[in-house]
Amino acid sequence: MKTISILNLKGGVGKTFTAVNMAYELHRRGYNVLLIDNDKQGNLSKAYSRYDADTYSPAARLLSGDWQQADELIQCTDYKGIDIITANMALLGATWQLTACAEEMQTGRYKRLAEAEIEFYGSCAVWGKYDYCIIDNPPDIALNVINALEITDEIIVPVKIDEWALEGLDILREQIEDAKQFNPDLKLKGVLVTSYQNTDGEAAGREWMQQQENINVLATIRYSKKVAESTFTFKPIYEYSPCCGAAQDYKKFVTEYTGKAR
Repeated sequence: MKTISILNLKGGVGKTFTAVNMAYELHRRGYNVLLIDNDKQGNLSKAYSRYDADTYSPAARLLSGDWQQADELIQCTDYKGIDIITANMALLGATWQLTACAEEMQTGRYKRLAEAEIEFYGSCAVWGKYDYCIIDNPPDIALNVINALEITDEIIVPVKIDEWALEGLDILREQIEDAKQFNPDLKLKGVLVTSYQNTDGEAAGREWMQQQENINVLATIRYSKKVAESTFTFKPIYEYSPCCGAAQDYKKFVTEYTGKAR
């Protein structure tokens, strides 16, 4: 199984939207996908209609170690082949509580999931059941993100083109290098340009990124008013408006990423 972390230290760049639509597109190609909502806001959980504000969320339990069976954490979604570990504000408390632990106890929390079995799929290992795990991270490097990076194979960085976003790439790259001390195989896969409008400024920014040797521009997702509308319907963009530019761009991106069309 390949584990992908969606990460950027800047908010509002389309991290959750990318996680939602990558999972959907992978599912449409026949892959089994496990989603981990690693953000206390729980927007990924909301997008798949599994958000519950009143419980000690599965993501918080995963981080705190308060679980025995993987089945306690993983929920089905309305899409066969997409399952999710949901989050809410309890994840904030679990993250703070972890800071009080001894340093050697602060990591390895998500690794335990990789080794667990999941009963309702016939007692197979979690990491054997799914083809992809996508982790939606908050815009910071708190202990929940550090634990996520510990099990991550590749990082995808959604970016909206502006001066601050471009400056933030250097900071994020430094953080990723630091994370390699506990996950040497961690790889920055590349940048996904989101909400792109073909203005002179954004075209220049994208061209600049494409010319940098240390930045791999994976794809460009065009701006569409349908993106905001789709979040109110709790549907992936392709289901809500399949002909819009953003839907077509995510479809193309996942085809190029996997080498498999649908």
